Amino acid sequence: MGEEKKVSIAIIGAGGVGRCFLQQCSQILPLYQNVSVVLISRSNRSLRVPSWNHVLSLDTWEKDLAASNDPAPSPQELLDWFGTTENEIILVDNTSSQDIAAFYPQFLKDRITVVTPNKKAFSSDLGLWKKIINSAYPYDPDGGFLYHEASVGAGLPIISTLKDLLETCDEVQKIEGVFSGTMSFLFNNFAPMEGKGGKWSDEVTKAKNAGFTEPDPRDDLNGVDVARKLVILARMVGLQIESTSAFPVQSLIPKELEDCTSGDEFMEKLPAFDDEMEKDKAKAEEKGKVVRFVGSIDVASGAVEVGVKEFDKGHAIAGLKGSDNIISFYTKRYGSNPLIVQGAGAGGEVTAMGVSADLIKAIKDVHGWKIVR
Repeated sequence: MGEEKKVSIAIIGAGGVGRCFLQQCSQILPLYQNVSVVLISRSNRSLRVPSWNHVLSLDTWEKDLAASNDPAPSPQELLDWFGTTENEIILVDNTSSQDIAAFYPQFLKDRITVVTPNKKAFSSDLGLWKKIINSAYPYDPDGGFLYHEASVGAGLPIISTLKDLLETCDEVQKIEGVFSGTMSFLFNNFAPMEGKGGKWSDEVTKAKNAGFTEPDPRDDLNGVDVARKLVILARMVGLQIESTSAFPVQSLIPKELEDCTSGDEFMEKLPAFDDEMEKDKAKAEEKGKVVRFVGSIDVASGAVEVGVKEFDKGHAIAGLKGSDNIISFYTKRYGSNPLIVQGAGAGGEVTAMGVSADLIKAIKDVHGWKIVR
């Protein structure tokens, strides 16, 4: 096998998911030889080793980063720095930055492995997505490895499950599910299997206070987050989806409130529109059904859509609890009994777990590069 390679990990994004990820790294990385963190960067500062023989401490990184006066490096500066070592580089991008995502092809072409939960890299411009995929191994035999499990479903094995189905030559016919922990929490409480549930605006307030929504709940209610995840999966099954605007995405923001200047103003005015959501819930209840916010991909027709849909109470999607996600893969092999992935699909710890699991795969792959190549 030859001499084991040294692996240097550069981490961009150290707040939220990034902080949880670094905590997990402090437990995981000591299990691997010749693997170390050499850069931790956030939007306004960075912490970098003075030479490639040094390592950053994962016990004191937060204090050390706060004391650093070094600015965050640009993607080009990172690429230039990576070129000064023979170590294998793994870049972990915990941000949602479009600028960093746009640089993935250059990183991959330089044999830098990329691990990321960044949805924008895989759901924005179709041309960028093609460049990223075609620059990564195995499409480019000399490219870096690419892992993005956490770009859909946080720590749930959605990307890897779909890859397994495709690589074992199953025919994926339809993908459907609840792709948002926020929407799951809202609808499970607004339209429960038993009882009446609360008013829509009250449930949005509860979700916001519990930390299930973005600071401005409109960022969840507009449906774009779910749409991004569907674009990623649709492209994986071969659909040439240009962007999230290429298919119907139902927004739960009343038109009259789209121009609110703040999230607080939106929340203050939202109760006046409770009746609209109540009507949809009542129509479903008359049929013995419940409403849920789902995304679906019909592979044969190429139809992709996001929005509110009615489900029989015996359906797996109807019976979700809390903020769980559920994704059903309907395939030729599985027939009418879909392969289902279900569990927590949001939160810093579980998203970081998805990134950490990808990092472990990346470490093993770059260590075995001579065998793989």
